Amino acid sequence: MPGPVKVPAAQQVLAILGYLARQAGPVAAAAISRDLELPRSTTYQLLTTLAESGFVVHLADERRYSLGVAAYELGTGYVRQAPLQRIARVPLSRLVDRTGHSAHMAVLHGREVVYVLEERAPGRPPLVTDVGVRLPAHLTASGRVMLAALPAAQIRALFPQPDAFVTRHDVGPRSLSALRRELVETRRRGHAVEDGEVTPGFISIAVGVLDHTRHPVASVAVTFPSYAEPGGHGALVDEVGRTARAIASRIGGHVRPAAG
Repeated sequence: MPGPVKVPAAQQVLAILGYLARQAGPVAAAAISRDLELPRSTTYQLLTTLAESGFVVHLADERRYSLGVAAYELGTGYVRQAPLQRIARVPLSRLVDRTGHSAHMAVLHGREVVYVLEERAPGRPPLVTDVGVRLPAHLTASGRVMLAALPAAQIRALFPQPDAFVTRHDVGPRSLSALRRELVETRRRGHAVEDGEVTPGFISIAVGVLDHTRHPVASVAVTFPSYAEPGGHGALVDEVGRTARAIASRIGGHVRPAAG
């Protein structure tokens, strides 16, 4: 049976929309063309069409482009339907059952993570990672594992100045070079770890869920008291990775394998 027919123009339009959605602010057409490796003429033609349909706004004074109202309407439709949360709820609940620790799923929004699903383990105290809460991505295991899957240029765009590196308890990376070192280690391990940077006395372990283009669409994490796993975290890493793989398989994506 022949495979699905690919439409280059459609793929290019989706690439542009996805690129704009991942930026911290409006970007120039030349940057879109360069980063997506599209011909400039094609980029301008597609941007014009997207602007006419409301998916893109051309900021003429700045000579830059950003997402438009039509793209926002798509996003709000996604929020209303919450397909990712529906897909992830059962795997996340099973993760809690297997580990005895609270688990959550987050998505990346600029320099922050937004927690979209939480399953609390029985008898465990409430965490700051409740649904709807936003936290600095560079301080959380959930955020770091997603940032580690992004291109270096995008990390620079998200963290252009030292004041982008806020802290909660006076710990965590405070510069781009420190964040890069953390992300290199996260990629090497295949999972992210956060110890006391969000809530003192609690550790989080996260594994990223990647779509078919290997862009991070979410992360799965468990959070537990620092005294709760005296034998090490290897088994927990395996369980979190297993859950992330289950969610990724349901959306036709990938999970970055854990190195242990």
